[in-house]
Amino acid sequence: MWGTLLGIVVVVLLISIRQVNQYQRGVKFQLGKFTKMVQPGWRLVLPIIQSMTKVDIRTKAVDMPLQEALTKDNVSAKINAVIYYKIVDVAKAILEVENFWFAVSQLAQTTMRNVVGELELDELLANRDAAARRIQQILEKTTQSWGIQVESVELKDIVLPDNMQRVIAKQAEAEREKRAVIIKASGEYIAAENIAKAAQVLSGTPGALHLRTLSTINDLSSDQSNTVIFAIPLEVLRAFERMGK
Repeated sequence: MWGTLLGIVVVVLLISIRQVNQYQRGVKFQLGKFTKMVQPGWRLVLPIIQSMTKVDIRTKAVDMPLQEALTKDNVSAKINAVIYYKIVDVAKAILEVENFWFAVSQLAQTTMRNVVGELELDELLANRDAAARRIQQILEKTTQSWGIQVESVELKDIVLPDNMQRVIAKQAEAEREKRAVIIKASGEYIAAENIAKAAQVLSGTPGALHLRTLSTINDLSSDQSNTVIFAIPLEVLRAFERMGK
């Protein structure tokens, strides 16, 4: 009899052993009532009167599918993102929300559409990081009560309609042409200023213009195929005539 009883006890103990891995935490219930959080290792969970739910506390990545959203300036766009989160309070994650994985996914999708609706298309394309931070802040306000910490939100892709892509391409091309014209005009303005300054220096220095003319002629004479015709001031011709006399 004692042997049979001992055998039953051993079987019950073997059945009651539960292993909680290092990356897990357990939530233990007794007669349906939460009793404590279970740390990693081998733990006893008595059949019928006790139960335990194990929760993975590693960082999880939720890949949200493309969500169609309307921006503030009424442009339709498809956006997808990745949410990184982890369980920081296992008891809350089990007791406060039925399915925390599904809840985080649905909340993230709704929040992303709402945030996109607050931004114009140019703001969304130019400030993806700011939009992602805004989504993260809104998520954290709700998930904190679930014992979940949202570590980061990354916007993966923003898909625009074909006609809008063509419009953006034309806008970018026009912007580049505008910058090119501005740069060219600025260069011409600087060159004109320098030429004006050089003219002032030459006009204020006796003989400087003649020296510049001779230097230019010397540069042109390096190519024998050039024929150069230039005007000589009358004062110079008279000076040559006086020298000849």
